[in-house]
Amino acid sequence: MRFGINTFLFTSPFTTDSIKLFPKFKKWGFQTIEIPIEAPEHINPAKVKAAADKNGLVVGSICACMGPGRDFRRTPEEQQTATTYITALIDQAVILGCPSIIGPIYSVVGRTGAHTDAERKQQFAEVVKHLKPLAKYAEAKGITLCIEPLNRFETDFLNTCDQGLKLVKAVKSKAVKLHLDTFHMNIEEKNQGEAIRNAGPYLAHFHACGTDRGTPGNDSLDWKPIVAALKAIKYQGDVVIESFTTDVKVIARAAAIWRRMEPTRDEIAVKGLQNLHRIFGKK
Repeated sequence: MRFGINTFLFTSPFTTDSIKLFPKFKKWGFQTIEIPIEAPEHINPAKVKAAADKNGLVVGSICACMGPGRDFRRTPEEQQTATTYITALIDQAVILGCPSIIGPIYSVVGRTGAHTDAERKQQFAEVVKHLKPLAKYAEAKGITLCIEPLNRFETDFLNTCDQGLKLVKAVKSKAVKLHLDTFHMNIEEKNQGEAIRNAGPYLAHFHACGTDRGTPGNDSLDWKPIVAALKAIKYQGDVVIESFTTDVKVIARAAAIWRRMEPTRDEIAVKGLQNLHRIFGKK
């Protein structure tokens, strides 16, 4: 199990120039970095990989940014745009030596609304239909697609672990797994530990976030059953801090971050990592 940091805490978009952050991440003690690639043309993956290697870091995951126009539930044009985008991320993951693409790989973030049972069934079928060829491509490239349920305010499609598992199992590919996040789970799950145990071997990525989107371990969450559940299923993937800050305006607006969670964003990363080591008993 490795501890990582999502770069959204410090910048958006991440570009090749953002590799200047890497020495700081290494100094703090992170093992992996999670890079949200908002557009493939934002980075030179070979240069990013070289910089990560130089700093003794691993690009553990690429965060798929499902922005406007990238939606497997909508029009053929948006479905094709999403397919082209995820395909490009798979190709970049290979160059980056990155094993996983994570996030809500099904629909544009922020799309919410009520749907009939028939509409839900049709949308689910559309997502499965478009994920299947992507899964086949990812499998051939040695990349895993990790599907993340989000809370009800960010999507109306997948909110719980059980819903995520249903989609993962429907795609029927060893290249498609589940990604869980403590922030979303705190809103949607009745019992986070039980959800993790239910995910079992399908869980391939994990986000550690405070209940206020701030520092993990400096919040109201009961971390003991979460850690116990991860250990019970012998989880070996990354545990990544994905917290946000008012300093990165576009992300703050998208994630409804209206106040500072800590005096500085560096403290979210530094304290968060210290807390994870304590919580998981790794130091």
